[in-house]
This record gives sequence, C-alpha cells and structure tokens, in this order.
Amino acid sequence: ERIQSMNIVIVGGGKIGFSIAQELALENHDVIVVEKDPERAAFIEDTIDVMSVCGNGAVIDVQRRAGVPDADLMIAVTAGDELNQLACMIARKLGCQNTIARVRDREYSMQLHELKDELRLSMAINPEQLAAREIFKLLQFPAFVKRDTFAEGKAEIVELEVTEGSPLDGLRLMDMYSKIRVRALVCVVVRNGEAVIPDGNFLLSAGDRIYVTAPATELVRLTHELRLRNKKSKNVIVVGGGRIAEYLIPMLLRSGTRVKVIEKNRQRCIYLDEYAPDADVICSDGSSQSVLKLHNIAAMDAVVPLTNMDEENILIAMFARKIGVPQVLTKLNRVEYGEMLCDRDADSVISPKLLSSHTIVSYVRAMENTEGSAVMTIRKLAGGKAEAQEFAVTDATKNLGVPLMDLKLKSGILIACIHHGGKVIIPGGHDMLQSGDTVVLVTTAGRSLLDLNDIFGRE
Repeated sequence: ERIQSMNIVIVGGGKIGFSIAQELALENHDVIVVEKDPERAAFIEDTIDVMSVCGNGAVIDVQRRAGVPDADLMIAVTAGDELNQLACMIARKLGCQNTIARVRDREYSMQLHELKDELRLSMAINPEQLAAREIFKLLQFPAFVKRDTFAEGKAEIVELEVTEGSPLDGLRLMDMYSKIRVRALVCVVVRNGEAVIPDGNFLLSAGDRIYVTAPATELVRLTHELRLRNKKSKNVIVVGGGRIAEYLIPMLLRSGTRVKVIEKNRQRCIYLDEYAPDADVICSDGSSQSVLKLHNIAAMDAVVPLTNMDEENILIAMFARKIGVPQVLTKLNRVEYGEMLCDRDADSVISPKLLSSHTIVSYVRAMENTEGSAVMTIRKLAGGKAEAQEFAVTDATKNLGVPLMDLKLKSGILIACIHHGGKVIIPGGHDMLQSGDTVVLVTTAGRSLLDLNDIFGRE
C-alpha cells in the first residue's frame, strides 16, 4: 500500500506516454494524460485508470485544465522534442517543480547538459540512446540476456539460461560457491513461466532462466567458471540505420568492434557513411535473407535488428538464430512479440518504450521520500514477475548491526547485495546493515516496497 500518491501530468498519449501512465496508475498515483487526438484521449481513459484532457500540452490554458500548477511532476513525451521542451518550460512557469522531457534528436541531446538549467528540466529522457546503451552493454558480455546495474555501477544483476551440461545444471544453490568459486547469488529463477525467489535448497535444472547478483568486477570470472561465451562480440551486423543505430555505432567503433550497417534508405546511408566513416555502410534491404547471406551473416558474432517494423526484426532475429549467430539483440516496440522470441531461445529483446517508462517510474519512486529510506533504483526482472529495488540505509532503518541470520524478513523478499564503504558484499548470515550502506532487495511481483523497514516481519 502506498504511503504517498502524487499528482502527475503526462503530456503525450502515444506508446511511451501510455506505458508510463499505465505503470504510474498501478503505483496508485493520480495521473492525468494530455493528448491532442480526441479518440486517443478517450481510448486512454477507457483502457487505464487515469483521466485525460484533450488539447495541446504546450498551451498554458490546457496545462491549467490538466492541473499542472498543482502537480508534483509533469512528463512531456510527445513526438516533438521542441514541444516537449516548451511544455516543460510552461509547466515550471505555472509552478510545477519537477519536469521530465523526452528529447530524441542527437543534436538536441548533446546540448541538453548545458541547457538543462535554462530549460529548468529535472530530467531528459532519450529512448533511442537508452536502447543503444543497453545493446552496447549486452554486446560486452554475450552470455547474458539482460544486465541491470546497481550500487553506482559496482553491482549487477544478470540474466542467463541454464543449459544442459552447464556447471549450474543440477546444482543445489547452497553448494554454488564451493563449485564455481565466484561471489554471486541466484536471486530469481524462472521455470515454466513462474518466477520464484529460491532458497539454498533450490535445485537448478536445464531450461531455467536465472537472475544472478554479482560484483561487476566478477562478471568475467563468472562467465569463465560457468563455461559461458565470454569474449565480447567483435563483428556485428546492425540492420536498420535509424536513431538507435546512430547512437550505437560510435560506441561500438570506440570499443574496437567491426560494424556493418544495412540500411534501405539511400539518403540515410550517405548520412551514416559521413557520420561514421569507420563503419561499413551497405545500402540494401537487410530483411532479405539473400542480402544477409551475401554480407556473411553466418560469420558474425552478433546481429542487431533495429528496423522500424517489429515483424521484420523478428524474422531477421529468427533467421540469424537458425544459422547459428551466437548473439541476437532485437529491438521491439510491441513487447508482447518478445515472448514469441524468448520462448524459442535466450534472445535479448530491447524495448525503447519500456526502458523509458522504467527510467521515469524509477525517478518517481525516488521522489517518494518518507522518514525512512527512499527507493534509489528500481528494475523489473523476469518480464515484470519480480523486481529489484535499491534502498539507502539510514539511521531510521531498523535492526542496524544485527546479523542477517538473526533477522526475520517477510516472505518473498531477498537481500541480494549490500554496498558498504565502496565495496559490494554478496551477503551471508554474518553480514549486517549499517547506516550509510545501500542495499539491493529482490521481491516477487506485487511486493513493491516504499520503505526499507517494510521488509522486516514481526518478531
């Protein structure tokens, strides 16, 4: 149960606006969506538990009607960067202290850092840049389907699949350290579509998808001990030269990766060739299997389908898998399509929409300060079936200095790691919480916590 709900206005009811509104409504916030298209506004109000106002969100009267002067937060996520920035400036003028704008254009993004104060933005969100960073992170560790970072980048929760013959197949979790000698903790197991938080007696088996917490410095050792593919992808084909590719290509080139980009639009190819001369830009239809074969897809370490059509991306991904490309990272707008891919194999699905909405919901959760400890970071795991939350430990936290073995936690909650004095601790029974630490908790869906003290059961 939420201790505090906020008044939040979202300008723009497209895919990202809808997704953010849906998540915030589930968190019991009072949400109003401003949408220009009357049919879309009516659809939003009928589909999720929010109110809608029909109109242009960059007009003062419309913002007043939507209650922006009294709102705790205004989020502008229309298709237009300029409109979003203008909407935020008007909101601040009307007295709303917290504003977030979606800014997608690369040139705008580059100058935002300098203009943030003048525009009085609390935060700028760039879905394509978020997606590019996510793809880049995954290409550094090909064995992982997903990576989430905590503790100022010092701890990670990674997703991987238990395969037949793996050191994890048939392993009882209490024996994990003695077998693989890496400081790591299995915090969630997905089996037959169900997510569970396992105890030490849990027996892993082939086909399980597991989420493992480990210090970032241990990831290379973890891949080595588990006999996973641990060399980063050096030869990559990117299909589709849109905005995500524009952010991703320089990251890959700087890391020494060889990049082929296949893009249909000739003008876009000319632009990309000038923008990234070290990439091999090919003007052709990357959804064609014969084109992919011609450009030696079978010899690639990774294929990244980034076209604007989900169906094309899925077909490219399935073909790449079929011919044995080791790593396939697929961009999808409609997340439900992702289940189709992931049911087949351990493919990674990248959703700019979800990355954006999760980032904004994390920001909102961090605003919900109470006397105790605020949520600093929040990540969805196992397709939303579980959640990892990072809290600050303060003097108001109960049971400081008590060994974890002596604590009674509510069911469905696991302490995954403790960040103490710059060091990441994968906790054992003798470890304890101390003021100044941060702690990552993993909970099953529906057990979202607002305060760190909510984890403790009654004595």
